[in-house]
Amino acid sequence: MVTFFISIALLILGYILYGKLVERIFGADSSRETPAMTMTDGVDYLPLPKWKTFLIQFLNIAGLGPIFGAVAGAMWGPVAFLWIVFGAIFGGAVHDYFSGMLSVKHKGLSIPEIVGIYLGFGAKQFMRGFTVILMVIVGAVFIMGPAKILESLTPESLTMNFWVWVVFIYYVLATLLPIDKIIGRIYPVFGFALLFMAVGLISALFVKGYHIPELTMANLTNFHDQPEKFPIFPMMFITIACGAISGFHSTQAPLMARCITNEKQGRGVFYGAMITEGIVALIWAAIGMAFYSGVGPLNEIMVANKGNAAYVVNEISNSLLGKVGGALALLGVVAAPITSGDTAFRSARLIVADFLNFKQGPIKNRLIICLPLFVVGYLLTQIDFSIIWRYMAWSNQTLAMVVLWAITVYLAQEKKLYWITLLPALFMTAVTTSYLLFAPEGFGLSFPISMSLGLIATLGAGILFFVKVSR
Repeated sequence: MVTFFISIALLILGYILYGKLVERIFGADSSRETPAMTMTDGVDYLPLPKWKTFLIQFLNIAGLGPIFGAVAGAMWGPVAFLWIVFGAIFGGAVHDYFSGMLSVKHKGLSIPEIVGIYLGFGAKQFMRGFTVILMVIVGAVFIMGPAKILESLTPESLTMNFWVWVVFIYYVLATLLPIDKIIGRIYPVFGFALLFMAVGLISALFVKGYHIPELTMANLTNFHDQPEKFPIFPMMFITIACGAISGFHSTQAPLMARCITNEKQGRGVFYGAMITEGIVALIWAAIGMAFYSGVGPLNEIMVANKGNAAYVVNEISNSLLGKVGGALALLGVVAAPITSGDTAFRSARLIVADFLNFKQGPIKNRLIICLPLFVVGYLLTQIDFSIIWRYMAWSNQTLAMVVLWAITVYLAQEKKLYWITLLPALFMTAVTTSYLLFAPEGFGLSFPISMSLGLIATLGAGILFFVKVSR
């Protein structure tokens, strides 16, 4: 348990110390007016209090990733703690902060437009298509995930298909209506459920005497059931995404960039929300390793259930908190993906609107963009969940890599300390390229070849960066 508490302390210290440094490097200025104040439209640009923007940002980014991803990541053992802690402090929170603050700087623009400003027209066009596709995939994943859990909590007559439609209808309304009408009102309730889930489960774990494995030199190894097929690098770094770094977050940051009323709020809203999500992921990784009395038994359970983390989450919640407490905890698990799915579709709408320069005040304009997105999203719900999840995981981390490069170019152009994003950008380039080359859903090449080509791609990206900034 020492490792767990040290990890929590490091995440909090990371917010206090490194978060302050990141804010200073950006140069947040409380005297500059934000887009929420200068471009208010009553739909997307809308001043909101800081507590609400933090809560919405946290729930936007806290989908199934810090829960399902952390449980799956626990299959590698205590090494997962290192990635969650240091990935969140030096990678994810920095990525999220600059994504949000660059959107504030550029009048609330969506992330493809921001990438285009710093990486060029070609990158902007690629990101427009890539990001919209990812948002629709995320929306589809976050329809099926909560629908499966709700099906397990309700009578047999309420089938998964029924819950798919319920969640889907909610997404339509949340995407179309002004942000303060649904999202701004129900997120506090979802926030309570998610908070109850995290605090309740870890408290019950301690009270019932479960042992969380410690991180030592002896167990700093790969505990995965199939270590050759699932090496720590790059597989774990793709599996644990939202708890450490996630490109999806950069698509959500502009939503709150259009609602914060002071640039100084950015550290709490963007950096702070990522650190909070890291704590949630840490809790679920710890519970996953402890509940079945070790990492080995967790692997056996996951293999027996074909990698279905939902089964593990359901069993843990009911066992630790009983039926009533377990149901409340599972509602917290449901709240997380629902509050990411609705804003995934909302982000897709805004990205398309920015691209087309299509004003979103009239509801008919919102409908014109939303209808095709929802048709595609529903069709994706008919595909096997595990297949969509795997492709979403790689796409998600690839987006994070591209955004980190855009931020690094911005910092270099402004003659600011660009190393704080250059190193994470290089690392994520190695992760995503190696994964694509090695993974079965990618090219399926051998591990040595994949690692070698991934290293070459990373070095090439670094050289291109230095050539670009030296001009």
